[in-house]
Amino acid sequence: MKLSNKTQALQDLITPAVQACDVDLWGIEFLPQGKRSLLRIYIDKQVEENAEPVINEDGELELGRGIGVQDCVRVTQQVGAILDVHDPISGEYALEVSSPGWDRPFFELKQMQGYIGQQVALRLIAAVENRRKFQAKLVAVDLENEMIQVEVEKQQVLDIDSNNIDKANLIYQD
Repeated sequence: MKLSNKTQALQDLITPAVQACDVDLWGIEFLPQGKRSLLRIYIDKQVEENAEPVINEDGELELGRGIGVQDCVRVTQQVGAILDVHDPISGEYALEVSSPGWDRPFFELKQMQGYIGQQVALRLIAAVENRRKFQAKLVAVDLENEMIQVEVEKQQVLDIDSNNIDKANLIYQD
């Protein structure tokens, strides 16, 4: 779950602008696509336990959490201005800002801690048990050793080094 140098530099550049919008930077994806690249930014808000629904200053209903359209607009404007000044991306690019959604991607190991016991999809760099793709129950997250444990079929538990994770996301279940 390591970021490329380019992605890390972009993340370092835009984080203050995102935080100035009172939201958290969940992660970014920088996807070079021929002549036009894509910079996708995921933003989130802290969960407020037992919060009552309210109408915010933008006229949107908030249920104690979640990202609204206006949050995305504000972040797009702030980040767009920073990118215009610093011009870190050569050539044309599209900027997308959204919430991580129900099937949220994980960019850092610590993000997975809040989802222990839930189903995750993993794509690995190197095969484990002759497989690179898993849908499994997240059993444990070990930040100190940079490992996760997942339970695959037949109650088999696997230890997976975070440096071997190419992509990870939550599997939404009702």
